[in-house]
Amino acid sequence: MNRRTAPGQEAGDTERGAARTARPRRLTARMKLTLTYALFVFGSGALSLIVVYLAMRFLPNYPLTAVNPQAAALATRPDILQALFTAAGVTLLLLALLGLGGGWLIAGRVLRPLQEITRAAGRAADGSLDHRIGLTGPRDEFTELSDTFDDMLARLQRSFEAQQRFAANASHELRTPLAVSRTMLDVAVADPDGQDYRQLVSRLSETNRRGIEITDALLELSALDHTPPATQRLDLADTARGAVDAVREEADARGVTLTTDIRPAPATGNDVLLRQLAVNLLHNAVRHNLPTDGTLTLTTGPDPARPGHALLTVANAGPLVAGAVDRLTEPFLRGGGRLAGPDPARRGHGLGLAIVASIVRAHHADLALTPNPEGGLTVRVSLPGPPSDDEGPSGRARPDGP
Repeated sequence: MNRRTAPGQEAGDTERGAARTARPRRLTARMKLTLTYALFVFGSGALSLIVVYLAMRFLPNYPLTAVNPQAAALATRPDILQALFTAAGVTLLLLALLGLGGGWLIAGRVLRPLQEITRAAGRAADGSLDHRIGLTGPRDEFTELSDTFDDMLARLQRSFEAQQRFAANASHELRTPLAVSRTMLDVAVADPDGQDYRQLVSRLSETNRRGIEITDALLELSALDHTPPATQRLDLADTARGAVDAVREEADARGVTLTTDIRPAPATGNDVLLRQLAVNLLHNAVRHNLPTDGTLTLTTGPDPARPGHALLTVANAGPLVAGAVDRLTEPFLRGGGRLAGPDPARRGHGLGLAIVASIVRAHHADLALTPNPEGGLTVRVSLPGPPSDDEGPSGRARPDGP
């Protein structure tokens, strides 16, 4: 996978790389651990010898004699201390060498998982996100770090792939109206006398309208991902009624029977955005319904699975939905793929469910898409309910007092 970088980003990467190169080269982590282990072993041996030396000071300071009076006199305390110092020096030297060698091997074994993580991070920095560490062994700090890093790489890979699909699809979708307009204008220029200019202007206006709709939807997606909406107490039932009124004419024109079961559903959210969410879901359900005798059902009410939440459900008939339904919320992805269907009346720009998902994220709500066994799709949106009476607008308890 190749990764594009902007000129400003490349300059920043160059500056950070130069800053890392300018850092003074110091001891590696393995060498630091080695010296730490060696110092610990050397210090432990030195402490033991000091204790022995202090204990030797209690020996009498006169020549010791054997039980047999005819035997020669044993060594005095200075002779014993001198022999102890000699043995201690050799012992400490051996302990230092043992600490260095053993510490180097132990540090290398301990840091081996970290080296694998570092290599994986280097490959990710070069743009290769398909590599996974997959560290095995007992669960410890290194395996937890490895698993977390693998999860991060997986999320980054999905994000970059979705971004690449979005860029490619957006370029195609925005180029299509321009290409169509250019073709019609070229034909009109080549044969100006044989044109029905009223029809030409109408077709150009429709093509231009589609381009504006795509651009507005893209801008709306960007705004929803960066600007949190203002929320208030509302009844999702009122929002749903307004959305039904907005799409009822199109549903009747397409022969889709629209059924509603609207019950009070107190919630917290932005009324404008939630109305657009409901309208987008209804438009999607109408346009991806059966060619004839289609059905569409909208319900609102308390969420039985999550007390204190409001539930909006939109279910429609239609063809069987193949593949992973979660990808339907990606921009420019339609039920039958990215390309529009052959029926111009049923074409969309593929941003309806993407906008719905962005509105759901902005409201910290839950979105569930479930394909129906007989065909079609059921969409459920669970919104947080309003705060209780003893809480403020933000959900915190009101302070005591007037």
